[in-house]
Amino acid sequence: MVARKASSWRDVIIITPGNLSHATMALTLQGDKGKVRGFGISGKGAFMPSIDQSIFSSDFKEEPYWWEAFRPQAIAATTLPAKTDVVVVGGGYAGLATARALADGGVQSLVLEAGEFGSGASTRSGGALSAGLSIGKSFTGRTLDYAPELVRDVVGWAIDAYRGLIDLVEQEKIDCHLEQRGRFLGACAASHYEGLRTRFEKLRSGGATDCKLISREEQRQEIGSDFYHGGMVFETAGKLHPALFYGGLLAAARRRNSITLAGGCRATGLRRDGEGWRVTTEAGEVRARHVVVATNGYTGGLTPTLQRRLVPIASHIIATEELPPGLAAKICPKGRTFSETRRVLHYYRLSPDGKRVIFGGRARFTEIPGALRAQLLHRALIERLPELAGIKVTHTWQGNVAFTYDALPHAGELDGLHFVVGCNGSGVSMMPFLGDAIGRSIAGRLHGKLPFADAALPPIPLYSGKPWFLPMIGGAFRALDYIDEKVR
Repeated sequence: MVARKASSWRDVIIITPGNLSHATMALTLQGDKGKVRGFGISGKGAFMPSIDQSIFSSDFKEEPYWWEAFRPQAIAATTLPAKTDVVVVGGGYAGLATARALADGGVQSLVLEAGEFGSGASTRSGGALSAGLSIGKSFTGRTLDYAPELVRDVVGWAIDAYRGLIDLVEQEKIDCHLEQRGRFLGACAASHYEGLRTRFEKLRSGGATDCKLISREEQRQEIGSDFYHGGMVFETAGKLHPALFYGGLLAAARRRNSITLAGGCRATGLRRDGEGWRVTTEAGEVRARHVVVATNGYTGGLTPTLQRRLVPIASHIIATEELPPGLAAKICPKGRTFSETRRVLHYYRLSPDGKRVIFGGRARFTEIPGALRAQLLHRALIERLPELAGIKVTHTWQGNVAFTYDALPHAGELDGLHFVVGCNGSGVSMMPFLGDAIGRSIAGRLHGKLPFADAALPPIPLYSGKPWFLPMIGGAFRALDYIDEKVR
């Protein structure tokens, strides 16, 4: 191992050849002039910064803040049916929405959930929703160029997904603190703002009419921060309590007698049986005419063909303690959600009661302790909102987001299996929308074509399901973000 003495943990180079499989590349910085001194390798068994315990509240816990209002539910089927119309693998937003649409079309279904219902990503997100997708933005850093007709379709489907979620909340009378306050996308560098101009024109040409550019001079009207170089506002956007929304969707499924919910029941095998399927589970075998895979960021070896097409990336989040009176309105004057143009981005919002900040991002591209995740996110929060320097952290958690090579969500059929996967960070509205669509399609009640079905779900080169390349991509992204913000 080779190391250089450092004045702080940010100024370290550690090379541990035996740990390269666990390593993450980190940009080494020194001094106010922002000179790039080199790259370091940190990871399992390498350098680990100390934890500042003063940033944590006395009741700090490593679980979602959202679980204070709704906890995952242990719902076990007394017995599994020997036969059903459709087996849905995965009990998140997409899986439950699929089962709901099937039931409303007179089709029986069995929903298999490996853990407790609500233990996955559906109750772990930031709860932001919008009528937009990150068009042209790949997790690999590639610039994606879609055909104009696909851009129009994607914009239309994103709007439909947003409106569909609002309709779903109203139809099922789900109390989930849904607010339509818009979203501010902050430009982290002057060059990023120019990039937003190009994106703005592309969205406008695709039919989006709810977005507008915000100059740096106008920025304080949207967010109480000078961190950004202007940005873009999307009015057709909002936020909700993701766990309460999930709880309402779960309750809707339980009200439909044609849906069987089987929690703690992992699907362990799939094989064709004539024109149908035999699904092996930890509780026995079930025969079905159709199988829908809705495992998204937790897709594993059960479906290796899908696994090779999805990259799970952990998103990390913290919740703060309650803010002093008046501070929340100062930093968030219009109640918007916030995100940014960094490659390694952060996103944030106020809690439903308007008293806390929920702040998320990718603290690291490797597995690190929860307290360290929280410390890194807290540091990023203070960088953007310095007035929160004395505010403590009460919760930290993480959940997997599924990314695709073309940065689009997908629904369709592959090797005879129906699937709904690839939220790409826009799952709160898109996954229920696509689950509903594929359920309607199987039930013969879908009007028009299945969204995203015509877009091939491409495999990822040199990838078998374990994202070995993420540390390298993460390190490169951090370096490029730094160069954009400090050098250019």
